[in-house]
Amino acid sequence: MPPSHIEESLERDIERIRSEVREMSAVAERSLRDCVRAFVENDRQLAYAVILRDQYIDEKEKAIDQLCLEFLVRQQPAGAHLRFAYATIKISLELERVGDYAESVARQLVKLGKLPPPPEMLKQWIAEMADRAIPMFHDAVEAFVRQDAELAKKAMEAEPAVDALKRKFSSEVVELVREQKIPPEGIAPLMTIGRRFERVGDQARNVCMEVLYMCTGEYAKHPDAETIRILFVDERNSCRSQMAEAIATALAQPRFVFASAGIEPGEIEEKTIAFLKEKGLDVTRLAPKFIYQVPDLDRFQVTVGLARKVKQAFPRTPRKMVYVDWSLADPSQVEGTPEEVKAAYEAAFEHLSSHIHDLVGAVLGNRAD
Repeated sequence: MPPSHIEESLERDIERIRSEVREMSAVAERSLRDCVRAFVENDRQLAYAVILRDQYIDEKEKAIDQLCLEFLVRQQPAGAHLRFAYATIKISLELERVGDYAESVARQLVKLGKLPPPPEMLKQWIAEMADRAIPMFHDAVEAFVRQDAELAKKAMEAEPAVDALKRKFSSEVVELVREQKIPPEGIAPLMTIGRRFERVGDQARNVCMEVLYMCTGEYAKHPDAETIRILFVDERNSCRSQMAEAIATALAQPRFVFASAGIEPGEIEEKTIAFLKEKGLDVTRLAPKFIYQVPDLDRFQVTVGLARKVKQAFPRTPRKMVYVDWSLADPSQVEGTPEEVKAAYEAAFEHLSSHIHDLVGAVLGNRAD
């Protein structure tokens, strides 16, 4: 029996939406590949082209959303067709974010253009990361277009490799800065580039999860979805932020991940280690690190600044991140009698403990009035 007029209209609308999604993803994918080429070839003009192209990607997202809304009104879909419209709206947002990441990488490349060219080794790392993240992104969109749940599952398998490459890249950048093979001004743009390609893998994973929902009706929530990440930052990551991380970690809250970092890390003060041991806190994992060495930095929902200058120094991210200021004096810098130094540490400890307890309580929704 030939399809009815209504069925033909339905399939025509669906095919138009799929075509728009495929076109949008192709532009975003091209921007990512152009970023890699601009980095490898030091092509600033190509970087500017990526920046300008992002506006087209934004317009595509609006057009797809409009098509989906018209589809919902005109076709009154149910079941699989309704899931298709819902998933498409979510996926177009993920594609728009990928376009934002490409634009962000391009802007960092323009900044790097003012500095000596980075070592070839770093270009190879980025190219390798892109070679994992971009095909993953491509396959995720193809899984949507084909409504192929198995392809979505297969595409998701590449994410751990992208994450591992990003960690290696970050470590290499820090080491090259220490060896003075990269100027300090280069660390921020290079780390941002690495994080953005890692996030491409994350967005591809999100697309795959929407595809699985569209195909099966079951929403595959990512295991990290309920995790709350809180980062403590000060200047040197040698006292206050380390204290905060140790205090927070000791709460043993399974839904939380705590970390600390510094703008310019320095050695942890022996006085700080001794004080934390006295309080019965674990000091075995304490190690100073740059902000950019924090694993999964873009996934942290809350950043706590423990010094005034942190907010100005902390890198901007495309994700929404809550920033709170708990600035306090550094007890390790107090000079005086042992009793006065001890009093300074106790005051800092009480300040941090009180705020951490309140913040965690607010997140858990069990704050006492």
